[in-house]
Amino acid sequence: MSRVQDLPSEERPRERLMRHGAKVLGDRELLAVLLGTGTSGQSVLELSGSLLQDGWQALSRRQAQELLQIKGLGQAKVALLLAALEIGNRVRRQEMGNRITGPEDVVILMEDMIRLSQEEFRVLFLNTKNQVLAIETIFRGGLDSVEVFPREIFKRAVGWACASIIVVHNHPSGDPSPSRADRSLTKRLEDAGDLLGIPVLDHVIMGRARHVSVHQGQLTELTN
Repeated sequence: MSRVQDLPSEERPRERLMRHGAKVLGDRELLAVLLGTGTSGQSVLELSGSLLQDGWQALSRRQAQELLQIKGLGQAKVALLLAALEIGNRVRRQEMGNRITGPEDVVILMEDMIRLSQEEFRVLFLNTKNQVLAIETIFRGGLDSVEVFPREIFKRAVGWACASIIVVHNHPSGDPSPSRADRSLTKRLEDAGDLLGIPVLDHVIMGRARHVSVHQGQLTELTN
């Protein structure tokens, strides 16, 4: 085990960050700065490397209770880690300017859905510039299904005086492949939206590492 304090000062992550800025650090070093210390049998750099073996996306999907089972991560470190990841998500959402240009923007806004243990059905209500007026969780279901009533969705849409909507739901199984029921629901919603003059721009299904745009009919990798 190579301890950080045994490294020359110019090679220590915190000192390098302060001298040259955060951009010069690798992922493992950035996480090491955040965690601060390792364990008696594992340096903080080794701990960071272990946590990042599947990348930032995989780490961001882990629940607090799961992280607490890892040696070297107590409540303080887990809280700091989850807070830092959420700050990153909020910065990314702010950079979007709250305007939807495609399914990837929806994924950024709905990123928390990949960690849910039950199905939820949410609706994004948009103005004429595709800016988000509101996001509502309208239906909640079980592990593998959620009952959706189109009339309730469009009653809310009329209430928001929106120009269009995007609907989103998650698959807790992790596989976002649309079922026959998902495709049927999309068609029903699109037909109702066309009738009311409130088009359904997309139906996005959130998985663990992928999402599906039912409108586009293609699997797309989640962006970080």
